[in-house]
Amino acid sequence: MTNHGEVPCGCVPLDTRLWGKERELPHPYPVVCHLLDTAAVFGALWDVLLGAAARERVSEALGLGADQTRAVLSFWAGLHDLGKITPPFQAQVPESFAALCADAAYRFAPGADKERAFRHEMATHWALAQLLGEVGYPADSRLMRRAVGHQVAQLLGGHHGSFGAVLIPKELSRASEYRPGLGEEGWAAQRRAHFTELRRVTGAEAVPVRGLPAELAVIVTGLVVVADWLASQRDAIVPLMPPEGWQGKPQELDAHWGRTQEAAVGLVAKARLGRARFEAERFQEMFPFAPNALQSDLADHLPQLVGERGAGLLLVTAPTGDGKTEAALYAASVLGRAADARGLYFALPTMATADAMFPRVRDFAAGALGGERALTLLHSMSWLSPAYTQDQQAPEALDGLLSADPATVTEAGTWLRGAKRGLLAPLGAGTIDQALAAVLPLRYNALRLFGLSDKVFVVDEAHAYGPWMHQLLSRLLEWLGAFGAPVVLLSATLTGRTAASLVDAYRRGAGFLEPSAVEPAYPGWLFTDSRSGKVSAPRTTASQRSRTLDIDLRSVAWDTTDRPVTALRAEGRRAALREVLRPVAEEGGTALVCCTTVAEAQQTFRDLCTAFPELAVREGGLRLLHSRFPAHVRQRITADCETAYGKPRSDLDVARPRPASILVATQVVEQSLDFDFDVVVSDLAPLAQLLQRAGRGRRHARGTTGRPPWAHPEDRPLLVVLEPVDGGGKTAVPRTWGTVYDAGLLRRTALLLADQTRTGISIPEDVQRLVDKVYAEDFVDGLDAATQQELRRMDMERTAGTMAEEHLAGMVGICAPADVSGDLHVLSRREAGVTEELLTTRLGADSGRVLCLYEQVDGALTLDEAGTLPLPLGGKRGPSRPELVQIMAHVAPVPGSWLRGAEGHPAPAGWSEQVLLRDLVHLKLQPDDAEGTSWSCRHGNRSIRVSATGLEDMSHTSFP
Repeated sequence: MTNHGEVPCGCVPLDTRLWGKERELPHPYPVVCHLLDTAAVFGALWDVLLGAAARERVSEALGLGADQTRAVLSFWAGLHDLGKITPPFQAQVPESFAALCADAAYRFAPGADKERAFRHEMATHWALAQLLGEVGYPADSRLMRRAVGHQVAQLLGGHHGSFGAVLIPKELSRASEYRPGLGEEGWAAQRRAHFTELRRVTGAEAVPVRGLPAELAVIVTGLVVVADWLASQRDAIVPLMPPEGWQGKPQELDAHWGRTQEAAVGLVAKARLGRARFEAERFQEMFPFAPNALQSDLADHLPQLVGERGAGLLLVTAPTGDGKTEAALYAASVLGRAADARGLYFALPTMATADAMFPRVRDFAAGALGGERALTLLHSMSWLSPAYTQDQQAPEALDGLLSADPATVTEAGTWLRGAKRGLLAPLGAGTIDQALAAVLPLRYNALRLFGLSDKVFVVDEAHAYGPWMHQLLSRLLEWLGAFGAPVVLLSATLTGRTAASLVDAYRRGAGFLEPSAVEPAYPGWLFTDSRSGKVSAPRTTASQRSRTLDIDLRSVAWDTTDRPVTALRAEGRRAALREVLRPVAEEGGTALVCCTTVAEAQQTFRDLCTAFPELAVREGGLRLLHSRFPAHVRQRITADCETAYGKPRSDLDVARPRPASILVATQVVEQSLDFDFDVVVSDLAPLAQLLQRAGRGRRHARGTTGRPPWAHPEDRPLLVVLEPVDGGGKTAVPRTWGTVYDAGLLRRTALLLADQTRTGISIPEDVQRLVDKVYAEDFVDGLDAATQQELRRMDMERTAGTMAEEHLAGMVGICAPADVSGDLHVLSRREAGVTEELLTTRLGADSGRVLCLYEQVDGALTLDEAGTLPLPLGGKRGPSRPELVQIMAHVAPVPGSWLRGAEGHPAPAGWSEQVLLRDLVHLKLQPDDAEGTSWSCRHGNRSIRVSATGLEDMSHTSFP
């Protein structure tokens, strides 16, 4: 390959020795080819991925025609890697760089070639801020961030996930002095030559009148990143490799442009990056059953409110089991069709609920959607989900995860399974944190925003998030309002104040700053129009779950303990549980016991095994479900629970009561899992959570024969609440609960429940009133003076804690789109001391991950107690992909406090090369008994045990 092409007008010849890609290629690929490839792929994405309304908004913002906008933006996309024409980057291929160094044109300051910290995307930012100004892009003599050329340069400099700071004019004018890594004039001349030829080939002579608002800049950034990723694939590059003797002459560049434009269409199609179409219009076309009252009311009235080209936010508030999921999917179709959305993302609070939702979204898509229907499941362990055990391509889900954070997908194509790509699929179900990461200053947060910008965003259990996540959700809704993206919020127990804050966040993003007067109906819905900001009058609907919830509030001494106990306290929690559950053990039926902490769930399970030995020895008689099991164990238990307590499968399933079975669990059961119990017993919790748990009682119709004789009538299910009290009978939060719940809110809930024990709680009529009342300022009115004073003190503490969390989320999260003011760097800037690791664990949430290694008698370490799964060692790069799947299936979450102050067992060589394994703590366990029913180890000053009840800290515990 020769060095120079013909001289473009006013420029030095293009030097095709300057490479842009080389890894796994026959020889280095000229940078000009990669620039053209990316520009071509961008154009294909512009045509296929972006909707007509979004394309029109971008054109209007730039002040250009439709064809001009496509050409100009394709040109911008191609410019993303112009910074590769610098000494530090070119020096990464010594053979090619040696030839450049021998050329007198390529001078640079001593050591400039070793400035690896000056990355090529930073060089792109610096170079383009000058070059775009030279061709007439509007400037601002006072503020660099208002210069259109600088905004484009900053945008393209962010294609590796972070936007650089606004450049200083004085430094920019002497760029090679302040940034020696740019090289001297010869390097600048080549950047100018590549810039000029790329502009000519793409036909981008038009100059934008103004820059882009933040929300549109994010969309363009996302398209640039995706175009770069697609164009950088080896299989995309090899067919386009220029032949020997290729010089980059204008006619050769034009020919390459033709080839790469043709190839780009196939690249986009193969990646499955198209748009879903919301084809079905009637509810009966989407689901094989008639709509209930809530769904029917939406079908009758929502389409008229939305209109033909509308978008907005729908808030649905209804009891657990009232068909909110189907209501949301129907509404998503109405909103998606009107807004020309390209798909939907269904966000849920936990991995378990996301796994459960995935097949429901898949089935809905199969029957109601057309177009591209690639579906992803998004959470940190999705590639281990049982939903994918039949996916023969599952090992491919690890592509990209060996060196990057997991956001794994299945059912979509292999390309969409790569790290950070899952939200790009038209359809997705996953955890809410995958979406909230878009409003934290993490790398590629703009890509996440782009992935959500043109979809219907559905949030289930909108009430389930504390102040920290609520603040982040509010910020995300502002961005979605600015995008004009449709939103559906679902909740069973949402306070009016919280509902108003979410609705108003969306309205602010859409440009309506005055607060609304939101008073949600229960059950019912309301709609906020993103075009006018108008909030519809709430519509109240009937509920298929009308019932009276009987409340049995039992004040008990908190005698749950790890220590051996020989006698029961008559007034204690243990005795109360045995009394409530004895009919289950003796007469059959099912019960849920919901505990506050994992440790207490484990203790309760052991005590019930002692109390009801006949259940303990029968399969399924006593079950335990919490988060502190290895992943594969928790998946198995959850699947067993879905079979035992899920929706009846046939008439035979309700012909008689179910065999006696008790599930002891933590809060993991209160959200989205479709479980049905004959009675629900719960430790005291805030009212909203108690109502959620109560929704697992009598959830499905089982007729007159499907419930045991002791069970309450279908229309009066029973919720037993165990209230911890002190010697004086006053609510006393157990020390072991820590800060799981606010003490004042627990006290308020207990007082409110005491008033409801006589009448019960009418569902749905009483729910909204009571949920609002438990937070009301006048709640204390009428209480005795001492209780008033104590509750007011607790309220002040709760308010202060809430404000602190909200302030923290506001401080570390990105700003609203209206506050970007031309400086994209604010989307990447972090407060001092705030790291990506802190942000991804919700600012240091007390969590860690352990891998249990079982030491066999011969000293071998295995992943299982029986010694049948040897610890995979792998090679220099660690375990293979199948081995990695096996390892991660045995990982368990634990409190971070367990792991601090001590090192785990050393990891095998090569494991540190794989991100998924880096933060694992290895626990080398030895058997506690000859049968190997429990294993333990010392870790620092702690004793950690693994048994059938999961992982436990036994440091201050003894058992008989």
